[in-house]
Amino acid sequence: MKIVVVGCTHAGTAAVVNMKELYPESKITIYEKNNNISFLSCGIALNVANVVTETEKLFYNSPESLSASGIITNMKHEVLDIDFDNKIILVKNLLTGEEFKDDYDKLVLTLGSWPIVPKFEGGQLENIVLCKNYDHAQVINKKCKDAKNVVVIGAGYIGVELAEAFEIQGKNVTLIDAENRIMAKYLDKEFTDIAEAEFTKKGVNLVLGQKVSKFEGIDNKVSKVVTDKEEFEADLVVLCIGFAPSTKLVQGKLDTLPNGAIIIDDYMRTSKKDVFAAGDCCVVNFNPANEKRYIPLATNAVRMGTLVARNLINPTLKYMGTQGTSGIKIYDLCIASTGLTEEVAKNTTDLNVGSVIASDNYRPEFMPTFEEATVKLVFDKDTRRVIGGQIISQIDLTQFMNTLSVVIQNNMTIEELAMTDFFFQPHFNKPWSLLNIAALKAL
Repeated sequence: MKIVVVGCTHAGTAAVVNMKELYPESKITIYEKNNNISFLSCGIALNVANVVTETEKLFYNSPESLSASGIITNMKHEVLDIDFDNKIILVKNLLTGEEFKDDYDKLVLTLGSWPIVPKFEGGQLENIVLCKNYDHAQVINKKCKDAKNVVVIGAGYIGVELAEAFEIQGKNVTLIDAENRIMAKYLDKEFTDIAEAEFTKKGVNLVLGQKVSKFEGIDNKVSKVVTDKEEFEADLVVLCIGFAPSTKLVQGKLDTLPNGAIIIDDYMRTSKKDVFAAGDCCVVNFNPANEKRYIPLATNAVRMGTLVARNLINPTLKYMGTQGTSGIKIYDLCIASTGLTEEVAKNTTDLNVGSVIASDNYRPEFMPTFEEATVKLVFDKDTRRVIGGQIISQIDLTQFMNTLSVVIQNNMTIEELAMTDFFFQPHFNKPWSLLNIAALKAL
């Protein structure tokens, strides 16, 4: 069996490693535009803050390692075209310029995503950078050293983490977002208010509810960011506006969402026979809303890549969908969320949305130390089904959202969560779990 994999970051790496194990006799060929694989871009901010001292530590696999296992690993190769009917691809060697064709029995598309870059006036100026891959990480680290005023555009997780990292490095940091709150997709106002206060206390300038209109420069280098309301000095600008699927290669040839995300079934199969797709180039089944959405996350990508391998010959292991579970640490605040926020649920679904917030110390007050934690549950008032949750505390209690992810995955109700069995031990918790307490309050 001849397998061709196009693109190799998280989903691609997971796919090829598992395919080699399951089908050791198969011929697996990778075509990847970059000269590296498996780079964890979520660690770039940690690298900037010097928590991770070497950018190279953010790789968890390598072309050399895959080659040693017998996988044909072609770096700096771009697939230019795919003939799905005849199972032939056209490839270009980016180092030599040579073009050639290859064929396949099974094709795996793990094309990934790319940062959204609006066409700003002045967008071509130097020191306006992206934050996605290894090359970007190196550029950010290099340019950060001489920068005094850093502007981060986009206050999702990546932008927020970078703002903290630059502040830790002593930069004057401005964080701009068109939304009125940071991390608005992941957290409700009760939680973002706390995070925003932490940034303000550290001197980060939060510019919310403003849209960037243009960049101005001196000697071809950015010097100013202009919004629809104000302007800000900038030696370095990082664009973190969001991501879009990198699916131009298959446009008009496979079934996709309007944004280009490839539509797949529960076994990672696309609309063409023997063609599979996984990771940030695909839609996911978003369980809380019971619909297909585009949610690029490394955790989804690794699972989906693994599922491609399992389902390559026969549909064997079904994709269970996702809750979009995620976590972030902002200074001393440990924050996590899963499923729908109350705001997103009300704006994007027709569910009869209810919510409850509960705060309590995470363990008994007779212990030497204890900290307060706040949990929010979001649920459907009609079916009583739990559809989302958030947690914030100065103690790392983020695993509660992994537990709640399972609750949502299995369509559990508020009543069931209230009475779910969780252990009690004074070192760790109280007789009623924080999730029990929130669910009981909802009752």
